[in-house]
Amino acid sequence: MNTKPVKMIVSTVFALLAFAANSVLCRLALDENTIDAASFTVVRLVSGIVILLALIKITSKKKPAKTEIKSKGSWLAASMLFIYAVSFSYGYISLDTGTGALILFGAVQITMILTSVLSGNKLHLSEWCGLTIAFSGFAYLVIPSLTTPSLIGFMLMSISGMAWAFYTLIGRKSKNALSDTAYNFLRTAPFVLALVIFGFDNAHITSTGFLLAVLSGAIASGIGYFVWYIALTTLSVTQAAVVQLLVPIIAAVGGVIFTSELITLRLIESSTLVLGGILTVILGRYYFVQLPAKKSRKNIV
Repeated sequence: MNTKPVKMIVSTVFALLAFAANSVLCRLALDENTIDAASFTVVRLVSGIVILLALIKITSKKKPAKTEIKSKGSWLAASMLFIYAVSFSYGYISLDTGTGALILFGAVQITMILTSVLSGNKLHLSEWCGLTIAFSGFAYLVIPSLTTPSLIGFMLMSISGMAWAFYTLIGRKSKNALSDTAYNFLRTAPFVLALVIFGFDNAHITSTGFLLAVLSGAIASGIGYFVWYIALTTLSVTQAAVVQLLVPIIAAVGGVIFTSELITLRLIESSTLVLGGILTVILGRYYFVQLPAKKSRKNIV
C-alpha cells in the first residue's frame, strides 16, 4: 500500500493547523499587550528548542543509532527562522492583522514561486489559474480590514514572509525533519541572546503572555515546523506556496472560536475561492504535468 499520499495530506493539514494556531496565539499575546514583541520572540524560540531537543532524546532511545540519518540543519535555515520570527513580531506592532497577513503570505507565495520559476521550473497554465484564484480569494477576505500600512511595518512583514519562504525551500531538502528542525531552532540561540540584550529595557511579560508564547513556540512552532518539514518532502514548490494560503482561512475560523468573531458570507466566499484555487493547482500539476510524464516514460520503455 502506498502511504505517501496519506503522509502528505496528514502532515500538511497538521502543519497548516499549527501555523493558524500560531497566528491566533500571537494575536492574542500582542494585541492584548500581555508581552512585548522581543520577549514573545525569545520565549517562542526557546520553547521550540526545549520541546524539539526533548523529542530527539525520546525518539533516539527507540531507534538504533545506525539507522538514523545524520542531519543537523544549517546556519542558513536558522538565520531565516530567526529573521522570520523577529520580523513577524515587530511587524505586527505597526500593522493591523489583515494588512500584516496579506503582506506576509503574499511575500511567501511570491518569493517561493519566483524562486521556482527562476530555477527553471515552468508553471502550467492551470497552475497559474489556480494560483490567481487562490490569491484572489485570500485578498478578498482581508481587503475590508486593510489600512495603509506604515513603511516600517510593511518592510518588516515583507522580510518575514521572504525569510519563511526561504526556510521552507531549504526544508524541501531535509533528510531528517526532526533533527533538522531541532538544530535549526538551537542555532538561533546566539541571535536570541542578542535579542534579549537588545530588548531588555523594554521587556514586559505577564503570566498570560508567557503562556501564549510557550504554546506558540513549543506546539505551533516547534512541532508544527517539524511536521511541515515532513510535508515538504512530498510537496512541489508551487504546492507548498499555495497551500499556505489556507492558513489565514483556518486562522479566521480560530478567531470565531476563540475571540467570538462572526462567520460572514465573505469568509465563506473567500474560503471557497482559496480552496478551489489550491485544488486547481494540485490537480492541474498532476493531470497536465505528472501524469503525461509518466505515460511518456512508459511509452519509451
